[in-house]
Amino acid sequence: MLNQVLALCRAGFEAEAARDLAELGARTGVRLTTLTEPGFAIASIGAGDPPSLGRWSTALAAADPVFTRTVVFGTGPHRIAPADARARPDRITPLVAAVEALRPDAPFVSMWLEYPDTNEGKALSSLTRSLEARLGAALQERRLLDLSAPHRPRLHVMLRDGATAWVGASTQDTGSPWPMGIPRLRMPGGAPSRSTQKLAEAFVTFLGDDEPALVRAGMRAVDLGAAPGGWTWQLARRGVRVTAVDNGPLKGEVAQDPLVTHVREDGLRYRPRKPVDWVVCDIVESPARIATLIGRWIAEGAGKRAIFNLKLPMKKRWDEVQRCRDIIATELARTRTDGVLRMRQLYHDREEVTAYLARSA
Repeated sequence: MLNQVLALCRAGFEAEAARDLAELGARTGVRLTTLTEPGFAIASIGAGDPPSLGRWSTALAAADPVFTRTVVFGTGPHRIAPADARARPDRITPLVAAVEALRPDAPFVSMWLEYPDTNEGKALSSLTRSLEARLGAALQERRLLDLSAPHRPRLHVMLRDGATAWVGASTQDTGSPWPMGIPRLRMPGGAPSRSTQKLAEAFVTFLGDDEPALVRAGMRAVDLGAAPGGWTWQLARRGVRVTAVDNGPLKGEVAQDPLVTHVREDGLRYRPRKPVDWVVCDIVESPARIATLIGRWIAEGAGKRAIFNLKLPMKKRWDEVQRCRDIIATELARTRTDGVLRMRQLYHDREEVTAYLARSA
């Protein structure tokens, strides 16, 4: 029986991940008791009949947590190694028993071994690699894992340390498509700054398989606060014509790219003469001001879609995100515009969250 909800997050944002879980619990009508540990938050489900995995997943889709990279519904913590450090540990047997106790009605389609995204957690990477093949073989032997089974939940094994683990499941529709919720992106050669990874991750996170259709050659975009050009570079390499707005200089090959027009103006004041397909923004400014700016771009039809970063304060970060949601909703309502808004703290973000806003068709 599922009695735990586990949320992996960026270290230092455990309290915000716990707020995400509280929102999830409210949407399922279940009161959760939440605690945090470095790199994740854990919520215990109260006594009674907890919602099914399907109901949890439906609530997760509606809640769209911001600070949580991946959510797992399961059980734990389970002791997987003897307390006596001198004893030879057999982690496979207790892990198989914990998976069997989940009582899946059919095999899981895949298995991910994960750990917190902290320095201590990363020290477990060798252990997860050594366990993966042996645990997978043991689960397949017991028909708990079938890599060819379509449309089945995914199994997660999350190690707190070498002796303790949680086990649980996520659905392929609502779970993260990447282990630990982290897409593996390489820093591309030719990009003028590492911030280019933020926009690349935003595209794969928010657009998914629709990215080639939604960001393609022939489209036009505006990059507000473009210098030194990392986000402009991502757009131009996809064939998009970009107006890069910044009083500062562009650097590297993007400065000479024929698809790029550099306009030396204030990104907070600039507006294009004609509507564009995309507006992107990574200006260092208060979250409320950026939310108002981009909300107006979309509400007034200056752009069809936007990706932008909100630089968060040190305190009340979850509340600030909700405030920005309300600001954007107010701007859209002012012009009676329907829109889609999603927010997520990406792996390449730091003290910020990235948002996607689009006018509804």
